[in-house]
Amino acid sequence: MTKVKVLGQTDRQTDRQTYRQTDRQTDRQTDRQTDRQTDRQTDRQTDRQTDRQTDRQTDRQTDRQTDRQTDRQTDRHTIQ
Repeated sequence: MTKVKVLGQTDRQTDRQTYRQTDRQTDRQTDRQTDRQTDRQTDRQTDRQTDRQTDRQTDRQTDRQTDRQTDRQTDRHTIQ
């Protein structure tokens, strides 16, 4: 950050302004990093939820298929 001294300002005032600007810039960078981390966490959580939903659907399909096979086997035994 470059110091820009305005007419009539003391060095101390200029330094304070420079520190404030630097602090603001640091805060913005930290906020961006926090936002990125939050976005990543949200993405991971969404992925997990989607995976769980997909797993549930797959489980349901598997259960239905197993039920059908069991029904067929039962029908075969009953018919014979």
